[in-house]
Amino acid sequence: MNEPTKRSPWGIPVFWLVIGLPLLSIVAGVGLVVIAVRSGGADTVSDPVRRVSQIQTADLGPDAAARKLGLSAVLRVEDGIVEVLPATGSFAHDAPLQLVLEHPTRQADDVRLELAPQGPGWRAAQAIDPDHDWVVQLRAADGHWRLQGRLPKQQHAVRLAPSLGEGH
Repeated sequence: MNEPTKRSPWGIPVFWLVIGLPLLSIVAGVGLVVIAVRSGGADTVSDPVRRVSQIQTADLGPDAAARKLGLSAVLRVEDGIVEVLPATGSFAHDAPLQLVLEHPTRQADDVRLELAPQGPGWRAAQAIDPDHDWVVQLRAADGHWRLQGRLPKQQHAVRLAPSLGEGH
């Protein structure tokens, strides 16, 4: 009388959980791997870096040269003008300077400028977004020396100095 009816396994909800959850986790894992591979490296340093025996090495020669020359400068960004004024050391006032403002997360938003000598320093007309921090690098046109700093959001000036301290 009450014979059990034979049900197909496809109609049982628990069967879908047993099959569906592992399949869903595999699809999600593959998706995460694809996203990780396409996003590129996680290096926040824009300098060329060599990897030797699992150690990253960067050229600190320009920083050492700036320290040896005693260079430091003040970067001012306001009203669509980017201006660099020398603070210490002997700068070649007749040569242009290269300024790189690196966005903290989006490399596409980096700003690269060539500053022309003007008055006591160097300047260029360029509006800079004040709504986030900037990593700043100032270089000689020939790349002989380099000064670095960080311009916090809503701030209009920053001191640039060699990244190597006195003990190096």
